[in-house]
Amino acid sequence: MVDEEARPGGHAGEAGDAGSAGRAVRTVLGPVAADELGVVAVHEALLSVVPGAQYAYDIVIDRAEVFERLAEKLRAFQAAGGGAIVDATGMFHGRDLPLLEALSRATGVHIVASTGMGPEENLGGYFLTPQTNPPTPWPAERFADLFAEEVTAGMVVPRVERRGSAGLIVTAGTRGGLTPTDESLFRGAALAGARTGVAVSIGFGADPLAELELVLAEGIDPSRVVMGGMDRRDAAGQAMAVADRGSFVALDHVGSEDPAHLNDEERADLVARLLAAGHRDRVILSSNAIGVAKGLPDDDRPYEGILTGFAPLLAERGVAESDIRHILTANPAALLAVKEA
Repeated sequence: MVDEEARPGGHAGEAGDAGSAGRAVRTVLGPVAADELGVVAVHEALLSVVPGAQYAYDIVIDRAEVFERLAEKLRAFQAAGGGAIVDATGMFHGRDLPLLEALSRATGVHIVASTGMGPEENLGGYFLTPQTNPPTPWPAERFADLFAEEVTAGMVVPRVERRGSAGLIVTAGTRGGLTPTDESLFRGAALAGARTGVAVSIGFGADPLAELELVLAEGIDPSRVVMGGMDRRDAAGQAMAVADRGSFVALDHVGSEDPAHLNDEERADLVARLLAAGHRDRVILSSNAIGVAKGLPDDDRPYEGILTGFAPLLAERGVAESDIRHILTANPAALLAVKEA
C-alpha cells in the first residue's frame, strides 16, 4: 500500500517532476492543483449506462440508490489512500454531472469527468452525414469542435444547460480494426486535445502503434496522449514501443479476470519491465471498474484495488515505494494537468 505521503491532503509525491507543477486539473467542482490530487484512478466508470438502456422496461435507475452505492465505493477508495478518480465514460454512457458533483462534495474524492465517445457501434446515426450514399462519418473537425466545446464551455446536461469543464477527452476504436468513423473520432479527439490543452485517452482498436501515429499526426504532443488497454494480451508486446514514442501506457484492467487481458501477476511483471527500461514517467494504472452498471454486467471490483491488491505485487518485484507512489500520483497528475494550448 502507498504510504501516508500519497494520501489526499498530504504531499502528493513527485508530481512536479513529471511536468505538472503549477498546473491545474479540471474536476467537476472546479480547478484543483495537480499536485493536490493524491492517488488517482484514471480509467474508471461511476455510473455506466449502455446507450438506450435507460429506456428499457426492466431497467430501473434510482438516483438515490445509485448515489449511496457509489458514495460507499468512493469512501472505500479514499480510506485506502485514494484521492481522485476519473469517470472515463464520455458523453453517452450515463454521465450525470449533478450526481458526480454531489458525490465529490459528499465524499471529498476529486472527480474528473470526460468528454468524447466511441467506438462507432455506440454512436447513433446522428453522427453520420446522411446526404451521401452510403452515409459518411462526421469529419474530424466536427468531432473536435464538439469535444473542445465541452472543455471550454462546459459539458452538456441534456435539455438543461452546460456545467463543469471536461478534464479528459476519451474515445475508443472498434476491436479488430478502426472504421472510418473511428478514425474520424480519433483525429477529432487529438485536434480537440491540441486546441484545449486537455489530455486524450485512446482505447485502441487493433493496432496501438499505428493508431497512436494516426492521433499524433494531428499535431498533439505525445505526452498528452494515453493509450488505454495496453494490458490486453494482443497489445502488451507493444507497450514498450508506445512508451518509447513518448505517450502514456495505461495498464488499466487491474483485478480483471478477463482472459483477453493479462492477469495481475503478468501485469506487475510488465510494469517492472517498463520501469527497468526507464519509463517510470509513462506508466498509468487503473481498473476500468464500474461502480454501478445498467444494461451491462455488474462489476464488483473495488476502485482501491490498485492500492490494496496491485501495489503489493509491485513491491514483491522490487519496485521501490517511491516509484509506486510516482506512478499512482505524479503520472496521473502530469496527464490530467491542463497544458496551455
